[in-house]
Amino acid sequence: MLDTHGKFYLGNIYDLEAGEVTDQPVLYDPDDLTTHAFVVGMTGSGKTGLCIDLLEEAALQGIPALLIDPKGDITNALLHFPELRPEDFAPWINPDEARREGKTVEEVAEATANLWRNGLAKWGIGPDRIRALTESAHFAVYTPGSDAGIPISILASLKAPDIPWEGNREILLEKIQGTVTALLGLVGMDNVDPVRSREHILLSNIFQHAWQQGKDLTLAELILQTQNPPFDKLGVFDLETFFPADERAELAMLLNNILAAPTFQTWLTGQPLDIPSLLYAPDGKPRHSVFYLAHLSDQERMFFVTLLFAAVETWMRTQPGSDALRAIL
Repeated sequence: MLDTHGKFYLGNIYDLEAGEVTDQPVLYDPDDLTTHAFVVGMTGSGKTGLCIDLLEEAALQGIPALLIDPKGDITNALLHFPELRPEDFAPWINPDEARREGKTVEEVAEATANLWRNGLAKWGIGPDRIRALTESAHFAVYTPGSDAGIPISILASLKAPDIPWEGNREILLEKIQGTVTALLGLVGMDNVDPVRSREHILLSNIFQHAWQQGKDLTLAELILQTQNPPFDKLGVFDLETFFPADERAELAMLLNNILAAPTFQTWLTGQPLDIPSLLYAPDGKPRHSVFYLAHLSDQERMFFVTLLFAAVETWMRTQPGSDALRAIL
């Protein structure tokens, strides 16, 4: 099997003058990805392919990943066929396309298997490396707001984080800000200013009041406390001056509409949105967790991604410094 010496194998050097691929491999140091990276290129230039390659190499090196898939083109990363047999490909062949070509599904599957086998062999990739990839990590597709894949619960985002308030105030306030922004976005309040929005300030203070005491919040409790907050002042003003009861009731009603909607119940079941458990399995093996979002509305996508980023930031800010690549988002 190809030995990359702990680096990512991205292909081979292309000699522009000779117009051919050389035998010199392109090995990329994963530690160069400890901050940010982005891939640009014209349509069809191979951006997605390169990213899939990076992710597969990360899995081979034992590096976990959280993958946001807004269009549905990353889920293919879970299709690993070490034996490259036609019957492995057959379930994924489009019967209509096969018929238009005048072939059976089995014939197209065999041609596809040969194409992949020969194509991978040209790059020195054989069954052993594909099998190593399959066994290197746990791969899963999560579908927020749906049970088509593995559902994921947002309730963990309302629980008091498992870190003390003292010494972590800034981290926790940032998580509160992200959580409240996500909730308000779901009820149609986009681009709210955390400093100017009464709704944001009220909900943030409700979260802070609970979390400072180590208490979790449920959506039901949040809605009830929106109507009757556990405090009577915000800043120097009394609560009624700052945010009158009838207007708080309107906000509570908006939040309650979400909770009451049958379609929202799938957001409350499934695996918790807990970053450590999404990065590593109980046996210590890394995970590659794909969050499939193509079925969601733009508003729902922003809701989930905001909660995910808030959870990642909280986890990230509690980790010790490292020069090595710890995870990929």
